[in-house]
Amino acid sequence: MPILLLACSPSSAWSPRLCPRRCNLKLHELLVSMNVSKEQQQSVTVVDLSCDEDDTAHVPGMLGVNLETSQCQLKAIRRLHKSLDPERDYLERSACQTAAGRALWNHVIHDPLAEVFAGDVFLRGLQEKVRRDQDKNARETAGVMMAVRTLWFDTRLAEALSQFDSSSSEYQVVLLGAGMDARAYRLRSLKDCSVFEVDSAKALHFKESILQAMLEAGEPLPMLEAKSLHRVASDIATEDWFGRLKAAGFKVQLPTVWILEGFLYYLQEARAKETLKCISQNCENETVVLADFMNESSIHLAHELKTHFYFHSDWPEELLPKLGYSRVKVSQIGDPDANFGLINDELNLFHQMRRVSRHVKADVNGKPYRRLLLVESWAP
Repeated sequence: MPILLLACSPSSAWSPRLCPRRCNLKLHELLVSMNVSKEQQQSVTVVDLSCDEDDTAHVPGMLGVNLETSQCQLKAIRRLHKSLDPERDYLERSACQTAAGRALWNHVIHDPLAEVFAGDVFLRGLQEKVRRDQDKNARETAGVMMAVRTLWFDTRLAEALSQFDSSSSEYQVVLLGAGMDARAYRLRSLKDCSVFEVDSAKALHFKESILQAMLEAGEPLPMLEAKSLHRVASDIATEDWFGRLKAAGFKVQLPTVWILEGFLYYLQEARAKETLKCISQNCENETVVLADFMNESSIHLAHELKTHFYFHSDWPEELLPKLGYSRVKVSQIGDPDANFGLINDELNLFHQMRRVSRHVKADVNGKPYRRLLLVESWAP
């Protein structure tokens, strides 16, 4: 017998935690499964009761998250976030901080899970920073770089998929260091893609525990947009992650987009280069790698952000050809393809850095230029 599910409409005091038209209940077995596919959902009938409210109504001046009604206030989820140790679990905490940035800019990102993945503490902290920036009319608003970075990856991912050989009807997307990423649930460009999320067993367990806690609390969860989702537990810094990826169903002969967002700089230099080379040498078809690189000055932000950074590259366009990549394009926050209408003030720090050669390490006052480089590369 088919299962009838209802998609519940949010209250009139809409919060960016959910995209109303895409908010549907999900079966427990499908959500926590390591291999989830759309075919498994064919027996589920969804009745959409959501309202027609425009889910893009929020504008850049209105970044509020209603923390009183947010799903992150669920007791089980708050306990999970409080269980993270600031030092031992710095990678998981960094992933939650990334989710908080997406939640506060959800009027442009539309991540249905960002708030619950972020947790109450990180959401409150970033929200206060945004308010302070807005109150003093700051040229840079907290979290805008995270919003631009996310949108750049989303856009380049869709573009890469559209450029693949049309004779192939099957594509793959691999997220290394997936963390709290929810692209498989929110990007319709992934409808023909098998998505693989690779991260440590601890990180994936934490993520799935949050999703299961939502289900047990009767909270609505988004349906899968990707063709299928596979979670691959492997410590990329120390283990044979590529072997486990293949064991999970990854096929080297299929066109693939690799997303290395907020990932490479957490690896030691040798391991980062080895990972990039592994991708270029082991893929037999069209392969695109999307990654962000910190320059050397940015690595020193680790202490301020209470995390650990290692690998950096000021010139990815010189490094990547040595590792097997042919076409390499480097962008900076604020460039025409990395702006999205969010960075308009010409005196904004990002615009200032764009006009200064990357050879210049610091301004006239000795303040270092800390750059985040957005890189698209093709292999072979």
